[in-house]
Amino acid sequence: MLEELEIHNLGPIRSALIAPAGGMTAITGETGAGKSMLLSAIRLISGGPSDGGRVSVGAQEAWAQGVFEVASSPAAVAAAREAGFEPEDGELFLSRKVPASGRSRSMLSGRSVPRSVLASVAAELVTIHGQADQLRIATTSRQREFLDRYAGDEVALAAYGKSWSALRAMDERLERLNSQESSMRQQADYLRESIERINRVDPQPGEMDELRARRDRIENAAEIAEGVTRALGALDASQVVDDVESSSAADLIDHASQALRAIHVEGVFSELADRLDSISTDLSDVVFSLSGEVDNEASMEDLDAINGRIHELDELTRRWGPELSDVIAWRDKAVYDLEDLDASPEKVEQLEAERAQLLEAAKKAAQTVSKRRRTAAKELASKVTAELDSLAMGTSKLEIRVAEREQLDATGADDIEFLFTPFPGSPQLPMGKSASGGELSRLMLALELVAAEKHVVAGGTVPPMTFIFDEVDAGVGGKAAVELGARLAKLAQSAQVLVVTHLPQVASWADEQYVVAKGETKDGSIATTISQVRGDERVHEIARMLSGSESETSLEHAEELLKSSVLD
Repeated sequence: MLEELEIHNLGPIRSALIAPAGGMTAITGETGAGKSMLLSAIRLISGGPSDGGRVSVGAQEAWAQGVFEVASSPAAVAAAREAGFEPEDGELFLSRKVPASGRSRSMLSGRSVPRSVLASVAAELVTIHGQADQLRIATTSRQREFLDRYAGDEVALAAYGKSWSALRAMDERLERLNSQESSMRQQADYLRESIERINRVDPQPGEMDELRARRDRIENAAEIAEGVTRALGALDASQVVDDVESSSAADLIDHASQALRAIHVEGVFSELADRLDSISTDLSDVVFSLSGEVDNEASMEDLDAINGRIHELDELTRRWGPELSDVIAWRDKAVYDLEDLDASPEKVEQLEAERAQLLEAAKKAAQTVSKRRRTAAKELASKVTAELDSLAMGTSKLEIRVAEREQLDATGADDIEFLFTPFPGSPQLPMGKSASGGELSRLMLALELVAAEKHVVAGGTVPPMTFIFDEVDAGVGGKAAVELGARLAKLAQSAQVLVVTHLPQVASWADEQYVVAKGETKDGSIATTISQVRGDERVHEIARMLSGSESETSLEHAEELLKSSVLD
């Protein structure tokens, strides 16, 4: 939900701050006052293209920021986290700076990001239904996405996606086998010979380090033996010379400890004796370890065998190293690669049989998706057509065509097309090519209303979204305008709605209303201001919209209109 929109130096708007209602907010004002700049600001923070020509005269840059509550929008939170951002206090800040000349700068919660990141996050938060924005629904991909969301096909679509991925992986594997048969046979021979050679040597993890340590010990055996003997002689001569009567270092330390403990005077003597006991224990461990090294000698024959083994392993690391672990990893991967390179007729036949099974599974999954799409398309088109009657488009009709095809792709086996008939006898044309800007806005409103109602009736929740409607009231008046406002207010019960309107019958349904006005500043320039109107101020604005003046009659009419604009 959009909690706050702040704008600086964008077109005629020098500075503006609006806090839309959680339900419906109306943006009103005279034609040419600058209402379109609000939409421009939202498009900017949604990652839309920038235009330095829209920077206010005399300003160096334009700036817009939207503060969104995202705690109830898991999709938006996921998009932000994917970009490395964690919402703070359940909020995200989407902002954009546009210099008068040069490149714009996109920011997410105060940090610069690519424009595409801003767009991906905003796509989960804002849907703009202006004439230019709605042309995107004319693409088959957007129409399919809308229909799938309405149908609630997550499980069926996920099952198909899994089947499709497995089929594509098998196709790629077979393609490699069939298109590179000759070179692959050569590669297979190389891998096979290399694997056999490595297996003959049979290297083990960590073996090279162990062999080198053993070799160093053998090559320095004399030095090691001399050092160990001298150390043992100093610590405990009985370990190297039989029947020796001299005291060992450990014995001398024990004597010293006993002497200190014989002192029956309080002081540090007992503590020092404890320290000597600890030293004596450590020395005993050292003596035990060294005594085990006295007979740990290896022959020259062992050295020759070790050197021979090291040479074999060196040969492997020179070719597939640099480390022995790299050789083992290469061998293990080569075993797997060899399976794919085995282009024998039996192997190809086996894989083709597996592909046939995968294709059949994918077709069945696609048929399940198609069936659900056809059911949802019929229901959605019928309900939208009925909804259009209350939006001054009673003679219009929407048909959603789901044509199943043989060829599968990542989305299934369907060609989906939204077809719109504006009046009886009119040719049925693709949506976006057969409707005016106002008709297209009302058609999108009908689609959003039906989709929201479907989620609520099904016991689910409508995905949190801010809907912005522009030109939705074009060509509408009288009773139809009242009904249009009521339909927008109904949508606002399950989503946030901002509508730019010139009709008082629509604005009167809003929870909050902002007025965009153009006037002269102190320095003589023209600037646009945006102010919230409540109470009497709102009555006066509705009266102005009704008759262009604020007469007693128009004020009474405005009060009546506001009182009657309440959903049952």
